[in-house]
Amino acid sequence: MHDIIIIGGGPAGMTAALYALRNGKSALVLEKGGFGGQIVYSPRVENFPGSLSMSGNEFADRMLEQILAQGAELEVETVTEIKEEGDLKRVLTESGVSFLCKAVIISTGVKHRMLGLEGENELVGNGISFCAVCDGEYYRGQTVAVAGGGNSALQEATLLADVCKEVIMVQDLDCFTGEEMLTKALLAKPNVRALTGTAIEGIKTEAGALVGLNLRKKATNESAFLPCDGLFVAIGLIPENKMFSKLVPLDCAGYIDSGENCLTGRPGFFVAGDCRAKEIRQLTTAAADGAVAALAACKYIDMN
Repeated sequence: MHDIIIIGGGPAGMTAALYALRNGKSALVLEKGGFGGQIVYSPRVENFPGSLSMSGNEFADRMLEQILAQGAELEVETVTEIKEEGDLKRVLTESGVSFLCKAVIISTGVKHRMLGLEGENELVGNGISFCAVCDGEYYRGQTVAVAGGGNSALQEATLLADVCKEVIMVQDLDCFTGEEMLTKALLAKPNVRALTGTAIEGIKTEAGALVGLNLRKKATNESAFLPCDGLFVAIGLIPENKMFSKLVPLDCAGYIDSGENCLTGRPGFFVAGDCRAKEIRQLTTAAADGAVAALAACKYIDMN
């Protein structure tokens, strides 16, 4: 049996493991894919305190090495269910193996909603990005497209307009769905233009690099090619919390409804990272959540 089981091996989950271990608790991290989460897709991370520059993969490797040195246990497993057995929790997995613990930290993160285009996944982190704060500087002086028309897409484009030569908004609907004031402020910028009622139907690459997008005007079915150096996809996030809906409260968007204390309202269950309802989703906030959730879990165990 373990003191704490952490579901998800991204920055929040690995930070939670680190803090749990440093507080004398045993920790098991269950990750269904690769350790590191979304950050591994960032070619350079330059906004984490104490590090001038590193790749997302390098950051993930450092965290993994750190928690292993502290005694973390790791398993590559897909969690399917959690059952309560008195004060204990049993975590069931797709392979049929189950694990028993005193407390659970859910840090399953989110996945970006993709456009569903051929070759899209291969360009993530190398032509396709999701975060202007993280990757916008790499496109300084270049032309980028932003897919989407909600507040997230408008905010990404606003940041990109400060560093890019040109920002082209590509929205498949006939209008933007974000705030009117935000839309007007963005489109007033001289280096921003909008293509509404336009679908992105393909990606063109040369020598493995993105060079443009194949577009289709929905009203006329007319095709066009848009040259660009990068594409920022901002069409929504998908939290991976459905399996926990009977255990912890979810908000209307599917995020675990918890505040900065990372409590869920259910004894022995805690949440950390992007899967939590929050306004800011950055590497630093994920790590902060991991620390808060782990300390809360340690306190819960000590008091029970």
